[in-house]
Amino acid sequence: MKTTPFTEKHISLGAKMHEFAGYNMPIEYTGIIDEHMTVCQGVGVFDVSHMGEFWVKGPQALPFLQKVTSNNVATLTPGKVQYTCFPNETGGIVDDLLVYHYEPEKYLLVVNAANIEKDWNWCVSHNTEGAELENSSDRTAQLAVQGPKAILALQKLTSINLSEVPYYTFTHGEFAGIKDVIISNTGYTGAGGFELYFYPEDAMKIWDAVFEAGAEFGIKPIGLGARDTLRLEMGFCLYGNDLDDTTSPIEAGLGWITKFVEGKNFTNRAMLEKQKAEGVSRKLVGFEMIDRGIPRHGYNLLNAEGEVIGSVTSGTMSPTRKIGIGMGYVKPEYSKAGTEIYLDNRGRKLKAVVARPPFRK
Repeated sequence: MKTTPFTEKHISLGAKMHEFAGYNMPIEYTGIIDEHMTVCQGVGVFDVSHMGEFWVKGPQALPFLQKVTSNNVATLTPGKVQYTCFPNETGGIVDDLLVYHYEPEKYLLVVNAANIEKDWNWCVSHNTEGAELENSSDRTAQLAVQGPKAILALQKLTSINLSEVPYYTFTHGEFAGIKDVIISNTGYTGAGGFELYFYPEDAMKIWDAVFEAGAEFGIKPIGLGARDTLRLEMGFCLYGNDLDDTTSPIEAGLGWITKFVEGKNFTNRAMLEKQKAEGVSRKLVGFEMIDRGIPRHGYNLLNAEGEVIGSVTSGTMSPTRKIGIGMGYVKPEYSKAGTEIYLDNRGRKLKAVVARPPFRK
């Protein structure tokens, strides 16, 4: 298994380790519920160094990104971040990702760990524009410091005024005595906070500084288990569950990142534009359990007559709500909020209701 610069630290702290996307990653430390609530109420730190990072540079960077991504990169100014996806040629999604406009003619793409090789090959094979591409995944480490008290801890470590870095923007500068750290007001938890990008050789110095600065706020390391429950309470999609090569951004409710603007001829635009105009045969919805039960990936979703209308893509017991919550694709006529549906839990028909995320208020 691959390791991150923090792998030995996780093991020394007693983390429960498991393979994820080819990496030896911490799944939990003190327990998923405790870690989940730590992030919701205080501050927690995720090692997300397994994520992939590609630089796209030069005068052809923007034309290339306009072709391979669904969102309108032309609206980005330096210092801004955009959520987007790589559409494939058959109506599905190669991956969802973040685009950072680092400076004129220079962008950073942050892709999912499980898709680094796939995404890199996709970008290289579709780079007919001649943009300069650089895969710096192995030269980039990343921590996500998340929670309402994250800003209080991190502000101790930089002269940059973090309150002036709005959501989905970033800056770069000195942090914990390390130069050129990217400080990004983004995250996958819905609890606020920042993501930090830096060179692997600076990893432990930054880890130690962050934990020292956050000690008075009860800072804790957080595993991937709580990362999943936090993102699901917010209704954030997970590639491989809610999105994949067969799910279109229109089906997935990602029409807001699929921009059919003049001059942006991205991959498979015509088919997705047709889906938006004519409708789709299934839609991704959130739902809450009324009966007691925990939805799991792959469970069937039923109508009142017991007919299969879709399936669960993500599900869990909500740590904050103490009810089962999930996401799944259903036939469009069952996608309206408030519609009663049923979960087939190993032959037991359990009542649920379609609900618009976030599930955590």
